[in-house]
Amino acid sequence: MATPLSALQKYILLTALDQGRTKVNRGTFIGYYRKYPKHVKSPGKVLAVSVDRLIARGLLTGYGEKTRTKLFIREVRLTPLGRRLAKKLQGEQKRFTF
Repeated sequence: MATPLSALQKYILLTALDQGRTKVNRGTFIGYYRKYPKHVKSPGKVLAVSVDRLIARGLLTGYGEKTRTKLFIREVRLTPLGRRLAKKLQGEQKRFTF
């Protein structure tokens, strides 16, 4: 069984689904930390790791630059598998923290 998705990964998938079939700039996902403030020192690093893991699972396609040592992902797009999973996530109830 695959590991469950984090709240940030779910936010990434749902935001990409809302954008439609177009490429989504990676900077739009920083809005997660505005909506749900967390005490994270570098949200860019956390976001990059989450996007990389979603790409490795085959849920996103990344567009950007590749150097010898690193990938710089600037835009992402949902794959058909990612689109199906995001639609399934829309139907789930959300958790409220009290």
